[in-house]
Amino acid sequence: MLARDLSAADRTAAVKAEIEHLLSLAPGEIKALWRKRFRKDVPRALTTQLLVRMLAWKVQEEAFGGHDAATLKLLKAFAYKDADKVVLFRKLKPGTTVIREYQGVRHIVTISDGGFVWEGMTYSSLSAIAHAITGAKWNGPRFFGLRDPNNGRPARKAS
Repeated sequence: MLARDLSAADRTAAVKAEIEHLLSLAPGEIKALWRKRFRKDVPRALTTQLLVRMLAWKVQEEAFGGHDAATLKLLKAFAYKDADKVVLFRKLKPGTTVIREYQGVRHIVTISDGGFVWEGMTYSSLSAIAHAITGAKWNGPRFFGLRDPNNGRPARKAS
C-alpha cells in the first residue's frame, strides 16, 4: 500500500515501480498477490493478464483515489445493461436542472457529482425524489419528463 501523504510526484513514481514489479511476477505469484489484496480466491475466468491489470488498478486507486460518484453510476448502468440509464447519465451533466410541477408545486432538482439535489438534500436517484414528492413509487426519469411515457425510452428533447 502506498502512503497517501507522499507528494504527487513521489506517488506517481511509487505506482510506476509497483506496476513494473507486478509485470515481472510469475503467474503463481500474481495469483498469491490477488488472494492477499482482495481476500478472495482468484476467479477462474480471469487470465493472468487481466489479474495484473486489476491489481494495477488497485495500486493506482490506493494512491490517487477511485472513480467519482457519477462515473460509478455510469459503470453500474453499463454492468446491468441498463441502456436508458446510460443515455440519461450521459445527458445529465452536473449543474443541469430538471423541473416538474406536481399538484401546483414546482419542484426543481439539480444534478450534482454526488447525485440529485432537491430541497437541499442529495438523493441517489430521481426515483427517490419522485417517491418523496408523491408518496408513490415512480420511475424518476419518467416523472421528470426525461423518458417518453409511451415506450419508456429517453425522450428526444428534455424540457
